[in-house]
Amino acid sequence: MAIVLDGKSLTIEKLVQIARYGEKVELAPESLERIKACRAMLEEKIKAREIMYGINTGIGEFSEIVLSDEQVREFQRYLIYNHAAGIGEPMPIEYVRGAIASRINVHAKGYSGCRPEITLTLVEMLNKGVTPVVCQKGSVGACGDLAPMSQIALLMMGEGEAFYNGERLPGKVAFEKAGIEIPGLQARDGLATINGSNFITAISALQLYDINRWLKQAEIAAAMTLEALYANLKPYDVRLHQLRGFPGAVRSAKAIMKCIEGSDLQTGKLKMKVQDAYSMRSTPQVIGAAHDAVRWAREQIEIELNGVADNPIFLTEDKLTLTGANFQGTPVSLPMDNVGAAVTMVSVLSERRLNRLLNPALSVGLPAFLTKDPGFYSGYMLSQYTADTLIVEQRILSMPASVQSIPAAADQEDFVSMGMNTAWKNAQILENAYGVLGIEFMAAAQALDFRNFKHGRGVEKAREVIRKYVPHLDEDRPLYPDHNKMKELVKSCEILEEVEKEVGSLE
Repeated sequence: MAIVLDGKSLTIEKLVQIARYGEKVELAPESLERIKACRAMLEEKIKAREIMYGINTGIGEFSEIVLSDEQVREFQRYLIYNHAAGIGEPMPIEYVRGAIASRINVHAKGYSGCRPEITLTLVEMLNKGVTPVVCQKGSVGACGDLAPMSQIALLMMGEGEAFYNGERLPGKVAFEKAGIEIPGLQARDGLATINGSNFITAISALQLYDINRWLKQAEIAAAMTLEALYANLKPYDVRLHQLRGFPGAVRSAKAIMKCIEGSDLQTGKLKMKVQDAYSMRSTPQVIGAAHDAVRWAREQIEIELNGVADNPIFLTEDKLTLTGANFQGTPVSLPMDNVGAAVTMVSVLSERRLNRLLNPALSVGLPAFLTKDPGFYSGYMLSQYTADTLIVEQRILSMPASVQSIPAAADQEDFVSMGMNTAWKNAQILENAYGVLGIEFMAAAQALDFRNFKHGRGVEKAREVIRKYVPHLDEDRPLYPDHNKMKELVKSCEILEEVEKEVGSLE
């Protein structure tokens, strides 16, 4: 069933379905009527020669230059040409589809002033699988994602390039093959297509969906390691966290205990310390803080997905044009910088638990580096090296981009969000996080193989899934295939899905 875009009900989950899984979309009938009414009002203002930014004026530093009637007709074409100035390899298709869906939802509010043909063409592009070729870099995340959005707008003129049925084609050819008419660009149409932070918003939405699932796997990995280290379970009692009050920590403690439920650790049969190290007993507080960061970012992203992110904005009911900065990407880039740091933080915690599994002085009787013959075999010694180098890269990337503004356009655009830099560095932080967590999973499964007691139902299910892909390390072997398999396993979320079937949702 198609997802209806109405300007007010687009969620992260819906955007993932559209962008990643190819779900069809529809423009809500009432949204189409709002778009038509706004366009009619705008055309009256154009006929009356009312001065309006980006329609009969230049843009940026040239906003004080008033265009002639003939220039107004041609301006949108040259606007798109000069803004299609990105660089680099093509963006992933899901990022581009997400940005298109986000832009349609802005138009659906009825304040953008474009012709309905523009919005309906974007709908057709999603539904017929025509995805513009968009360079990865070029946006500074203010005045919107102008460079990447302009490569989408090129197709409105039968130009640019697009992917269609697995081929990279000229935009005009892709439209012809898909049976989409080229709408052309008239006054306002070009700027209404490009003037919002739709790429950084869509990319962030996809990342938040994946990061939530990664954090749940971090809790499963933690539960495995805690069992292997004979953890004292009092720090995971939900009442402890309810007394402090942070919802993320409450959620995390519940998730960890769901995985451990049924373990001999809960019976008092096994000897444990009075108090464990921070990397063990503060796991709910740390992962919980990441959950809270994701929750705030999610709120911001969903506001942006359903907001009027454009400039100028046309209020049909008041017959008024307002110029401002609703394209500014800071409300997205700031929380997403925080989320990137949170993922790095949880990765550091994972590596510290890994260290306790490998270090014989800390591992409560486990063999050194989890190998049966330490000294002759080195076991998982070098796996920690790999985790460490991934984490150092994450730490470097955790410097916020939202404070890195570089003025542009002769200082007319003198503060920009750099939100696209946030999006790209978060993509790499998350990619590394899959590897770090995969290594902890692998080591925890090995450690549990050495322990002879009943494990929690969730913990045991996770170990079963891991053993489908990576066998017990009986003798030393090259570990890079295991590392890469585990990284892909974490990315696939198979461990999460199987554990949740066993113990219920970890949300």
